[in-house]
Amino acid sequence: MAGWQACLPVMLLAAGLALGATPVRAGIDDQPSFVAPADEPVPKGTRVDVIAERLTYDGKSKVAVATGTVRLTYGPYVLTASKVVYDMDTGTFNANGSIVLKEPNGNVLEADSAELRDTFREGFANHVRALLTNNVTITAQYARRYENGITIYEHASYTACKECASEDGTPLWQIAAREAKHDSKSKTIYYRDATLKFGKLPVAWTPYFAYPDPTVTRRTGFLIPSYKSGDFGFGVATPYFWAMRPNMDLTCSPLWTTERGPLADLEFRHRLASGTYSVQGYGIHEANVSRDNGDASPWRGAAKTEGDFRINDHWTWGWDATAVSDNDFLSDYGFDTRTMLASYVQATGLSGRNYTKAQIIGWQSLVDGENQGDMPVATPFVVGDYVLDRPVMGGELSFGFNAYALERKDAIDESWQGVDLGTQQTHVMAYADWKRQMISPAGLLVTPFAQIRSDAFYAEDVPGAESDQNSEFYLSPTAGLDVRMPFVASHGALQSVLTPVAQMIGTPSEPSLGDTANEDAITLNFDTTNLFLSDRFTGYDRWEGGLRANTGFIYTLMGEGGGFLRASFGESFHIAGENSFLAGSGLNGTASDLVAGLALQVNPNVTVAYQARMEEDLSRINVQEGMLGLNFGQFSGSFNYADIAAAANYGRPDDEQQVWADGRYSFSSAWSVFGGLRYDLKNNERMDERIGVTFDCDCMKADLVYSMSHTDEFGPNGDGTEYRIDLSVELRTIGVIAGGFQLP
Repeated sequence: MAGWQACLPVMLLAAGLALGATPVRAGIDDQPSFVAPADEPVPKGTRVDVIAERLTYDGKSKVAVATGTVRLTYGPYVLTASKVVYDMDTGTFNANGSIVLKEPNGNVLEADSAELRDTFREGFANHVRALLTNNVTITAQYARRYENGITIYEHASYTACKECASEDGTPLWQIAAREAKHDSKSKTIYYRDATLKFGKLPVAWTPYFAYPDPTVTRRTGFLIPSYKSGDFGFGVATPYFWAMRPNMDLTCSPLWTTERGPLADLEFRHRLASGTYSVQGYGIHEANVSRDNGDASPWRGAAKTEGDFRINDHWTWGWDATAVSDNDFLSDYGFDTRTMLASYVQATGLSGRNYTKAQIIGWQSLVDGENQGDMPVATPFVVGDYVLDRPVMGGELSFGFNAYALERKDAIDESWQGVDLGTQQTHVMAYADWKRQMISPAGLLVTPFAQIRSDAFYAEDVPGAESDQNSEFYLSPTAGLDVRMPFVASHGALQSVLTPVAQMIGTPSEPSLGDTANEDAITLNFDTTNLFLSDRFTGYDRWEGGLRANTGFIYTLMGEGGGFLRASFGESFHIAGENSFLAGSGLNGTASDLVAGLALQVNPNVTVAYQARMEEDLSRINVQEGMLGLNFGQFSGSFNYADIAAAANYGRPDDEQQVWADGRYSFSSAWSVFGGLRYDLKNNERMDERIGVTFDCDCMKADLVYSMSHTDEFGPNGDGTEYRIDLSVELRTIGVIAGGFQLP
């Protein structure tokens, strides 16, 4: 294809590293994989079936000649040709013209002429083209097959390119070798005097190269190297994969760094009958490092383990845990960029509409300066929901529960997001929900609903509480009515549905919870998505009380071509009782903020979405978020805007105003450029930018990305900016080489 030569500078380094090792496939199989080799014996007595336009036989010479469209079938072998001559004395088939041989393993061999003996087990062919089962093509001037399952290809080439080729048929990339040997018993293709070419340009050479054939799913050996850079200098990882058993393997991926020495990286994986687990460990004794803290150990490392197992048809259990020597190890070496680690053991039950999940969770902050004593441990955290499969009083009855026990070393004062958190809290909540939908002959939809909820709290050391230990129990019934009236109308090619909604909900006022902590209902985002919920808190430690009414409408306009408009608008009114919400929520007054939402798809190419929360008198917009999505074939992208007012009581201490966008433009079916940016309008500063180029065709994908991250935590020069170049090259069936460089 035209223009592919321009990608060569991007690929040269990756190609050289790729040929530096014998690539293997890695992965754990459910069971050993096996595909019948090409030399699988055919039972004795099997006849060769012949179909031909003309068949002659000379009894003296014992030679049979089939001409026209000839098809020979011998067990799983199928040979087609224009002419086949069979010598009964020597057992030799000579075929000419458009030869195609289909083998038992699915491979297809094409040739100009061929000689086959011993019922296809041995042979010789000219101008061969082998189509392997993984859509790889091997071409050769000559090929000779031996009885022991070995096929020798002379002056051969190997490529996975089908469509990605130049005008004269030269593939984008190929491995050209003086000799290629396919051993069907060891399931390996060996190359001698091999050269990696992009088009007709050689870019790397090796005297020896071996690769598993398509029947192999995993094998012991070196994987393709990767590379990265950072404060440790330049590093190259050379992974070695050990297929210990069909269900067990070990990968050793040492990272050889120029500034801090070698870093060990071991990952063990094991599949059992009921599930899988893995254990990974990192470790390094850093050299040539001067530390601000002279007591810091040069020994650094981390350990990770994951597991997922099935108990029966409805229950599973597993874990995910990470331990680190210090806050910065994982990010320093590019293994993990998370700033908070959550380690847990969990069990999950799922049966139809019924769900239960139990976890033990521990959190660890990786942010310097944060007190680990503030991080809680949940022993346990349990949530469940059960729906009866038969009606109760004509409606649906469901039950749910949530329970947790949190412990932390230090109590947290109200200076932290305005919330008091103690050293220990246990909360058990259970509820029963009932609802019934009734439709009148005119189409009025009436849904009465009710809930009874119970809460039990036990808390210790909550700042501001009357005593060091407090226990509370609450019982809260809720009753409500949801009334909707859809109005359907046709407007030529358009159809619309306008649905006014009115709700009345009553719950006893939420009690004062000053002696207990709010652990899980801190954040709140009031918008059209939760306008018509009976409880708009995001967790179970708080619940909405009092008598309130929710009103609004939902409107949908649909077109024949897939275009649509969806709009929603509404408001909530607190009529009586204590209001459970605080300033910044949009729900703390007698009348709430107005909320509106819009989703518009003009056609499949243009999508618009908008959400807003504003003062009732329209004097101020407190929250607004907008998105424009475009997809015009060659170009696709999106533009986003968010303007969110501060709400310290709900975890947002400052106003936020940001824009971010991304886009991709395709020059052709293979070439495209892409980019993205995020900008903080409130503080008038860039947050991150990236730009890159992608080459993607049927046999190869390459990405080159230049990025800039602007935060106070990054920047080797102390300017708060990290500059990076990341490269990823994938040659299909060969492997992926990827890595990145942090620029000075």
